[in-house]
Amino acid sequence: MTTVIATRNLTKHYGHVHALDGLDLLVEHGQVHGFLGPNGAGKSTTIRILLGLARRTSGEASVFDEDPWSRAVDLHRRIAYVPGDVSVWPNLSGGEAVDLLARLRGAQTKDPAYQYEKKRLMEAFQFDPRKKGRAYSKGNRQKVALIAAFAVPADLYILDEPTSGLDPLMAVIFQREVARAHANGATVLLSSHIMSEVEQLCDRVSIIRAGRIVESGTLTELRHLTRSDVSFAPSGATLEQVARIPDVHDPAQQGDRIRLAVDSDRTATVLPALATLGISDLRVAPPSLEELFLRHYGDDLATLEAAEDGATDGGTDDTAPATRRERRARTGRA
Repeated sequence: MTTVIATRNLTKHYGHVHALDGLDLLVEHGQVHGFLGPNGAGKSTTIRILLGLARRTSGEASVFDEDPWSRAVDLHRRIAYVPGDVSVWPNLSGGEAVDLLARLRGAQTKDPAYQYEKKRLMEAFQFDPRKKGRAYSKGNRQKVALIAAFAVPADLYILDEPTSGLDPLMAVIFQREVARAHANGATVLLSSHIMSEVEQLCDRVSIIRAGRIVESGTLTELRHLTRSDVSFAPSGATLEQVARIPDVHDPAQQGDRIRLAVDSDRTATVLPALATLGISDLRVAPPSLEELFLRHYGDDLATLEAAEDGATDGGTDDTAPATRRERRARTGRA
């Protein structure tokens, strides 16, 4: 496959702060690649480097085999970018803003094909193009960028929290447009904190922590790292018998059902053993992307909760500045 985005040992330092600390990311042609991590993990810094908006400190970064810092103008004609917080010109109407953004990418806005796509997208997103930018809500400002991005075909879509401010119905429309672009051969890098969105759209996922990729692969490849949830109604099986089966974790009686966890790559071994004991109404839920994400960030959450409990109990905060910064990042504060 053709590589569209490649970084190797990529670093970005802001003084003593290491926003990226050896990031290795690979996105192949035709993929919808999910890019996951909380605020402060380095997602937006990575995207700024890929767009040529920030210069790397060291390491390598390429987009379509070009250096994004020195070739940004040419690359942007092939890239559609949607940030998570869109600003629009206050005195331009929404329609004028869409046309201006499209022209910046080389579109001929009088072209009937462009006009058709713009009209289709405005209707799909229920967008009124006549209002001035200063009158738009956050969600409508987001729609300006999304309509401009999808109205002009791109080879690469870089979407950084693109559904921020959209209601659930509009988020579904967004997902349909990503699927349409993908079907037309585009590559998509989708940074999102909405797990269901990533799980539904993405071929591959990379999880970033502290400026490095800690997991990368297809959802199928990554799910072996977490456990499936299994439950059933016992029709002969006892909790003690279930607990003796190899590879069964945390069996427990919950009402009239027995629930347990199984390493995903051992499910095919455990289920026949359960069947011999006598069970009915078997339910198996594969691990979700959220569980995989929490595998890497669950300890951060526990630390944050403990710190908040301490603050509630009147504890003092003698935390080092770096640790306080990490806590702010985990909770989404700058």
